[in-house]
Amino acid sequence: MNAVTRRDVLKAGALLAVGGALGTAGSYDAGDELCYMSAAELAGAIRQKKISPVEVVDGVYARIRRVNPKLNAYCTLTEESARQAAKQAEALVSRGDRLGPLHGVPVSIKDLLNTAGIRTMYGSKSREQFVPDEDAPSVARLKAAGTILLGKTTTPEFGWKGVTDSILTGITRNPWQLTQTCGGSSGGAAAAVAAGMGPLAVGTDGGGSIRIPASFCGVFGFKPTLGRVPHYSPSPVAFLLHVGLITRTVIDAALMLNVMARPDERDQLSLPADTTDYVDICKGGVKGLRVAWSETLGYATLHPEVARLTNAAAKAFADDLGCHLDSADPVFEKPEDYFPLFWILHFGTLFRTLLPQWEHQMDPGLVTLIKEIDSIKAYDYGQALMKRASLWDVMHKFFQRYDLLVTPTMGITAFAIGADYPNEIDGRPVSRGGLSLTYPFNLTGLPAATVPCGFTSEGLPVGLQIVGPRFSDASVLRASAAFEQAKPWAGRRPEIRS
Repeated sequence: MNAVTRRDVLKAGALLAVGGALGTAGSYDAGDELCYMSAAELAGAIRQKKISPVEVVDGVYARIRRVNPKLNAYCTLTEESARQAAKQAEALVSRGDRLGPLHGVPVSIKDLLNTAGIRTMYGSKSREQFVPDEDAPSVARLKAAGTILLGKTTTPEFGWKGVTDSILTGITRNPWQLTQTCGGSSGGAAAAVAAGMGPLAVGTDGGGSIRIPASFCGVFGFKPTLGRVPHYSPSPVAFLLHVGLITRTVIDAALMLNVMARPDERDQLSLPADTTDYVDICKGGVKGLRVAWSETLGYATLHPEVARLTNAAAKAFADDLGCHLDSADPVFEKPEDYFPLFWILHFGTLFRTLLPQWEHQMDPGLVTLIKEIDSIKAYDYGQALMKRASLWDVMHKFFQRYDLLVTPTMGITAFAIGADYPNEIDGRPVSRGGLSLTYPFNLTGLPAATVPCGFTSEGLPVGLQIVGPRFSDASVLRASAAFEQAKPWAGRRPEIRS
């Protein structure tokens, strides 16, 4: 790359860091500016021949080699095949061939999603040597759009919990403070994006597994309407599981969704073809929308700093974005009382056959969860299904009055590694279900995003959740983009120290 072109790249990267409303942090090698360029900027620069896919892949892998040993965000790297793909991508540009919308842009895939010819371990010793012979639908579509696969990101065993550690791959740490968790179960994906180890990441979300780590790591996370992005192979929680994405900017997420949002016959719950241009839809504002603000959804416990920051962020919808903002709770039964039944039944059914051989090499908490299936009665499960239906009815009626619902994403920020969840907040006892405001929207299948909305006095990110009615993915993305424009976050980066 010639000197003029490299200046263009560094200038583009520097623009991301200028005047970040959330502040600045750390000093970086010049090459890291390329790693913090957005996917949209990278795709445009590659298309205009200002940078090459080879230079992008080389730059990102150089950062991965420096940073990943500290974070453990990647469990498998595909460096050799990525470099070959980058050379092929560069040749297409040189020939003037037709390019995909994400041509030459690096992407990571959560290690719960199948990748043909690349091991997919599910964070489990029992799957350590498993190599699928086909791609998950989202993976295949991103490849067809021109992305280059960097590797697989870490997850707890079978994605069962909201922090990312496993006997197989170890602990994944938070880029903002290495002593803290990155969240889960798409923790490796969020940590990688936040740390500049790839601009795009695919994750899954069965109860908050995209939004929790995105909130803890200070990046954007989006769980589309259930079925908007198809999932295959079969999931232990099919009617809860959403395939979604983690990025640093909303436009990058829109680019990914444009590619990924198509039906697949292998997924019984996948939605019909969607012709929405999500990038274009992000350009509109949200003035005049009716927005409800709920601090706790009637059940959650919040740390005071989380409450302060999210309340201030919610006010931006009225003060900066021109929405009609009300304080309003949907008023539904506490989901913590029945959500775990679905987790127990499905994980127990799918994985109990592993116990005779693998129990002593599995996460003890997952083993306990699997064994709890023996205590579940058909009546209990039937009651849980009825309560889920009631929750859907409440939310459907709520969204007759409001266009969007805004809440904190989590009641806490990233907590210290070594525990699955904290037992108290600000001296008050708390349960696992009382910490998160994410899982009601898996029970209902609604689209939900988390946007960074500030940092605590300890320097930890806080997330604001934006939820819309079913099929309103465009509205959620548009609101996220409007909030990002009013309260930009991409300029602040973690200073990762050993």
